[in-house]
Amino acid sequence: MIKYIFKRLASIILVFFGVSLLIFTLLYFTPGDPARMILGDDATEEQIEKLQESMGLNDSYAEQYESYVNKLIHGNFGVSYVTGRPVTGEIISRYPTTIKLAVLSTFVAVLIAIPLGVLAAIYQNTFIDNLSRLIALVGVSMPQFWQAILLILLFSIQLEWLPTSGSYGFEYWILPSFTIGIHMASTILRITRSSMLEVLQQDYITTARSKGTKERIVIFRHALKNALIPIVTVVGIRFGTALSGSVIAESIFAIPGLGKLIVDSIKSRDYPIVQGSVLLISVSYCLINLFVDILYAYINPQIREQLEE
Repeated sequence: MIKYIFKRLASIILVFFGVSLLIFTLLYFTPGDPARMILGDDATEEQIEKLQESMGLNDSYAEQYESYVNKLIHGNFGVSYVTGRPVTGEIISRYPTTIKLAVLSTFVAVLIAIPLGVLAAIYQNTFIDNLSRLIALVGVSMPQFWQAILLILLFSIQLEWLPTSGSYGFEYWILPSFTIGIHMASTILRITRSSMLEVLQQDYITTARSKGTKERIVIFRHALKNALIPIVTVVGIRFGTALSGSVIAESIFAIPGLGKLIVDSIKSRDYPIVQGSVLLISVSYCLINLFVDILYAYINPQIREQLEE
């Protein structure tokens, strides 16, 4: 197990530098001049040229990327073009907010999807099953920004139950969490239903029922436990997606998280912030996948034996 973890950590390092190359290349060829954006339209060409030289923007692609990698090796993500403060401090101060939103959204998704998916599998082709499939279809088809607007119109403007934006208390997190959570739940619900249907058709479930085992024990101890591998997989993937997918929700609900920071930084051509944020999200995604793989070993002993080989 330890050997496997170290191999995965080594692969994360390769992913880190691969993502750094990709995001650096995309931003390098993106139209727009950060120096002109910082100084404004009233700046002279001489002032812009001087700032470009001081920021290293006149260097070639290879020279700029080499300088960037050297900084990354020493744990330096650079300095913000706009604020002049270290990028590390800027993104670390926002990251807990994004994690909080992702955790709450995943909690909402699991709370909706797993019970409904289990019920849909138990009562296949009934009203509950048809309702669950309808919810999954609507959740996966509806764009997040439209869903967020509808929730604001209903619960904030019409009913006046919840605030429209901000992150000052528990009530401020409800609409953003449901905006992301409902979209996540659609995928988890479908996987839960299909996985449970497959397990319920196995011979050991029939044997357990023939022995007179209570249906509750058959469902939760035998069926759901053996159906957890694909469910845990999709929950882990969706949680990682929520870290990056929170860009839309944070922008609409004015939540000062990493997603909103990325959007604001793209508008202001603050490339070091964008690069650092994307790198942090990519590494977080890899670590989440590693955690899910380790969780497999505790769910299924056979997987644990394979990892220990």
